[in-house]
Amino acid sequence: MHKAHTMIRIPAHARIARAPRRGFTIIEVIVIVVILGVLAAVIAPRVIGRVGQAKRSTAEANAAAIATAVEMYRADCGDPPQGAGLADFLLRRPSEVPAEKWDVGGPYLKNAEQIIDPWGKPFVLVMPGQKNKDFDIISYGADGKPGGEGEDKDVVKP
Repeated sequence: MHKAHTMIRIPAHARIARAPRRGFTIIEVIVIVVILGVLAAVIAPRVIGRVGQAKRSTAEANAAAIATAVEMYRADCGDPPQGAGLADFLLRRPSEVPAEKWDVGGPYLKNAEQIIDPWGKPFVLVMPGQKNKDFDIISYGADGKPGGEGEDKDVVKP
């Protein structure tokens, strides 16, 4: 036999009550935005000042590492070729340097990024040095020009 399907109705008062949805009120959103704005105004100047200091410290450390690489090259192969860029003798063997001398320590840097300062400009080799007797490794700072103050100040090593 065929049974009839009956539909059971649940009275409205017996239905499961859902918790009312509650979002943020406009006042709560405004308070959060004001708090974030105050925090940003207090913290941002301190963080921005630290970025310049961090780049300068990085430039000093990188210049010192390059200076050490130049000293190692000079001990193994003699003075770098006149007018050569750092990559020309620290990353690749110059044609005038015998392979047996180069093979002692070369290449003297791992990659070309090491000769780029934190501001995206290449470090410069100056021989004889202006600050040091034999040579200087120089980053001209954020502006890329000799001299300057703050973040634009030159970094000279060794």
